[in-house]
Amino acid sequence: MAISFSSKTTNLHIFVTIKSHPCNTVAILLWYIIFKNMKRIKLLPIIGLLLLSQIGHAQKIKGSDTVLPLAQSEAESFMEKFPSATVTVTGGGSGVGIAALLDGSTEIAMASRKIKFDEKLKFQNAGKTTVEKTIAWDALAVIVHPSNKVSQLTRQQLEDIFTGKITNWSQVGGANMKIVVYSRETSSGTYEFFKESVLENKNYMASVLSMPATGAIIQSVSQTQGAIGYVGLAYLNDNVKALKVSYDGINYVAPSYANAKNKSYPVVRPLMFYYLKTDEAKVKPFIDFILSKEGQTIVDEIGYIDIL
Repeated sequence: MAISFSSKTTNLHIFVTIKSHPCNTVAILLWYIIFKNMKRIKLLPIIGLLLLSQIGHAQKIKGSDTVLPLAQSEAESFMEKFPSATVTVTGGGSGVGIAALLDGSTEIAMASRKIKFDEKLKFQNAGKTTVEKTIAWDALAVIVHPSNKVSQLTRQQLEDIFTGKITNWSQVGGANMKIVVYSRETSSGTYEFFKESVLENKNYMASVLSMPATGAIIQSVSQTQGAIGYVGLAYLNDNVKALKVSYDGINYVAPSYANAKNKSYPVVRPLMFYYLKTDEAKVKPFIDFILSKEGQTIVDEIGYIDIL
């Protein structure tokens, strides 16, 4: 909606663009009052400009495909609650989001892993300071085809499968069938976390099939009987089977909200937002919403673990 105010006495013309929404009627009235009183109250134009910047600001969020469904749902609820706000959310991987934050093409980077040392150096060299906020927790699930009779694996067995030492399901109590290993691509925070936590920083096998998104792993595993992969808890569905995992070889625990919350499931990680310290005022309303009770309820509804 475009609103135009003109004044012969001040020889001034103002053209204001405001989103079309009933709630913005107040903003239009405020602008009119500000304009009419410009000469008498010098601070009002400044207040008006601040108001306009908040109304018209489009906030960009980019990064982790694991965080993506959560951020999208949070953004939808936030914009319903604050109709003048605009939040756009896109995936691509944690590394992509952090790179976008560095080059200024996004204001919030979604990440399912901690920022790397070399990434920190790049920000420091650019004279930029990042802020980290944990917005939720995720249980990383190891998945296979529903027909696979294997129901549990140790961390060591997973390491041996993903590094290529174990190549047939019969080696871990399953059918005589080749294991087809799916992984996320290297820019993914999930790729990094799985390598660090489950593989203990050993390299993935050379023939691993790298997927560009978590949804692609779900689809591939659901269509391949000998497949194995890993996904965030919120992505689990009936087309794949999640395995129980043991880090001690004794206690096997299934990935679930309850088991992640009570810390009995071993493969759990934080989901984070990164933003620049200089942008704190811009991003604070949305982050505060996510960290609120209302926002954390959405975390649980999506299938992740709240931080409350």
